[in-house]
Amino acid sequence: MRKGVIRDDGWVIAMATTEPTTGRTVLPGVPPFSVDDLLKFPDDGNRYELFNGSLLVSPAPTPLHQRAIFRAQLILDSARPPDLEPLSTVNVRVSDKDFYIPDLAVVPVASVEAGRLMFSPADIRLAVEVVSPSTQARDRLLKTEAYAAAGIPVYWRIELAEGPTVYVYELDGETYRPPAAYKAGSVVTLRKPYPVSFDPADLIERRD
Repeated sequence: MRKGVIRDDGWVIAMATTEPTTGRTVLPGVPPFSVDDLLKFPDDGNRYELFNGSLLVSPAPTPLHQRAIFRAQLILDSARPPDLEPLSTVNVRVSDKDFYIPDLAVVPVASVEAGRLMFSPADIRLAVEVVSPSTQARDRLLKTEAYAAAGIPVYWRIELAEGPTVYVYELDGETYRPPAAYKAGSVVTLRKPYPVSFDPADLIERRD
């Protein structure tokens, strides 16, 4: 574990160090961090997000995790209308102290072509997170509350260990309604942000 990093059930709060180190990432600044601070962070293969100024640090995704993200993007791309587009690992700036990088998001094509570094929550039509052992606490609890508070209308939580199962949250006022669960083995049709049909098993099954 990197010096100054505290891990707690999937949450990671990183404290910057100032002493010289070898083979370790030294984070500039001290908490609470801002989005501007993140722009100064080194490109070390980790994903850095912010929740009220605290860092959430995720390692690079596993191969199966990457497969599920890629397959979900293909499924969404094959059904998309001309004005929307699914992209992986986009930057979402909610405030100066809140910054998220969903595994996958559906955004307007016009926002993509604008060439901005970060999207606003109003750009996000759908956020998708693929749950891994290191991110399960944040994806099931923190991200659910944060995406709802940001006004993101639909959130998919993909649980690979459950077959996989896709949990679909839809915004009702300022919170999400209890999720609908779609398990592997049957084709489901989801209507938001646009109609798309797939079997959740397609997200991870081998294709020979």
